Amino acid sequence: MNIDEHKIDDAALAILSLTLNEDGRAWKQIDWVVMSRLYEKGLIHDPRGKQKSVQFTEQGVKLSRQLLEQLFAAKE
Repeated sequence: MNIDEHKIDDAALAILSLTLNEDGRAWKQIDWVVMSRLYEKGLIHDPRGKQKSVQFTEQGVKLSRQLLEQLFAAKE
């Protein structure tokens, strides 16, 4: 199967936003390869380190909220 990594990244960013707090941090429980791609795209700050959370960029916060609604909002 050919996997579209961009779609995986979009879904991962949306799922990460579920734990996003007011300071723009979220628990980093996503695959490291995906986290690296999100970092390379400028959506999160460098995820390497001992912290259990990752800091979103301003662009990452906005896009994660859009994707969460687009990908997972219940249809009425």
